[in-house]
Amino acid sequence: MTTSLQPAPVVLITGAARRIGAVTAELFHNAGYTVIIHYNRSAAEADRLCEGFNRQRSDSCLLVQADLNDMAGLDKIVALVSSVGRLDILINNASSFYPTPLEKCNNEQWDDLINSNLKGPFFLAQRLAGQLINTRGAVINISDMHARQALRNHPIYSIAKAGNIAMTKSLALELAPHVRVNSVAPGAILWPEHEEDDIAKQNSVLGKVPMGRLGNEMDIAATAFFLAVHASYMTGQTVAVDGGSSNCL
Repeated sequence: MTTSLQPAPVVLITGAARRIGAVTAELFHNAGYTVIIHYNRSAAEADRLCEGFNRQRSDSCLLVQADLNDMAGLDKIVALVSSVGRLDILINNASSFYPTPLEKCNNEQWDDLINSNLKGPFFLAQRLAGQLINTRGAVINISDMHARQALRNHPIYSIAKAGNIAMTKSLALELAPHVRVNSVAPGAILWPEHEEDDIAKQNSVLGKVPMGRLGNEMDIAATAFFLAVHASYMTGQTVAVDGGSSNCL
């Protein structure tokens, strides 16, 4: 009598070298997934994370460097997924975030923010749809509470994330019934790196959070895992993980 081992399910996480992406990668890896870590500029962090995963379980992590602003970068990601031979979950986590006051913003900022938050995720999902259909897989987009309530001095980012939620609904319809597509809208989880020392702004933000505290990366990772793995009758939905902030807007 012979037995065959089922191959490990595969998850691709964009922007997975650091912060929310890295914690999400660790959660899926601990659950037995083969993890494909995409990164752009955070090579050292991506290398350390992937090496640690492969020490825990041989050949359980792969790396791909790509700029989501460039269609050639998407080609690299798709080629790696094709070489692996399957894809069960795509998590579009990579994102650019910075202020673009209306009177100062420009076309370059528009392209960067729209591409990383909307165009790249859309075309990546389009090009990986075949693999996801084969596995009856799932797409999880990481949106933002400011997709629904614009953030002052961040008009382009707010527009991009609003488009991200619309994309979630559209892809859920286009890929049904084979692939579920949902998104997570984080609130105050991590301070943007350019605001880490702005205590006054942090206090102002937390004053509007009913739970009165910052969330953490695992709050987002666990919600993404639930939507991807357990929420078998959910698609086209955006789940707010924001300490109740959206109830007060």
